[in-house]
Amino acid sequence: MAKVIIFSGAGVSAESGISTFRDSGGLWENYKIEEICYAGCLDWNYEATIGFYDKRREEIKDKKPNKAHSEISRLKEKYPDDIAVITQNVDDMFERAGCRDVLHLHGFLPEVRCESCGFTDNIGYRKLREAYENCPQCSNKLRPNIVFFAEQAPKYQDLYNELQDCEMLVVIGTSGNVINTDAFLQGNIRYSILNNLEKSSAINDELYSKVLYKKATVAIDKIVNDIEEFLKP
Repeated sequence: MAKVIIFSGAGVSAESGISTFRDSGGLWENYKIEEICYAGCLDWNYEATIGFYDKRREEIKDKKPNKAHSEISRLKEKYPDDIAVITQNVDDMFERAGCRDVLHLHGFLPEVRCESCGFTDNIGYRKLREAYENCPQCSNKLRPNIVFFAEQAPKYQDLYNELQDCEMLVVIGTSGNVINTDAFLQGNIRYSILNNLEKSSAINDELYSKVLYKKATVAIDKIVNDIEEFLKP
């Protein structure tokens, strides 16, 4: 397991122009979450649900990774065994910045999967029906490979496994409303950094060794420096 966990949320991709749940005028504002991103919505609202995620794939097609993505990718390449990159985001900005082995806790937008047989494929930015009419293995319906609200998130166990050996935690761009990052600050963690644009009522910033309230692209140089210092022999 890695010594350093870089844990990110929507804030790290917001600077690349990717909509978040709470963006005013963003893609989500025209939809009710319970109709297109909640357990069971595929059973009664299938066409609208896959149509929504088709639009989300289209939205990220022309987006570019920002400096935070690129610097984190560079660090991961330099210290592949010492750094774990874990994100709540479903976009592919880290991958497009060259980052490998990113743990996506809530799924991966370019992928579709079959709930019946487990078939999974990366369809890029195409509409689901442009890639497949139905599952090529069992002919059942495909779905976005996204964890909907009230569904189990199987990758959380991987997160917990990584936390067991984590000595430095870096939290970037998350409100703490979905995952309580404060709860991570136990066990072997000796140093922690919190980087958000502003304070969040769901995060107790007094628990963190260093707090940076600024854009991720501005804070990333200090974060990188601290990580490199921490990993020095």
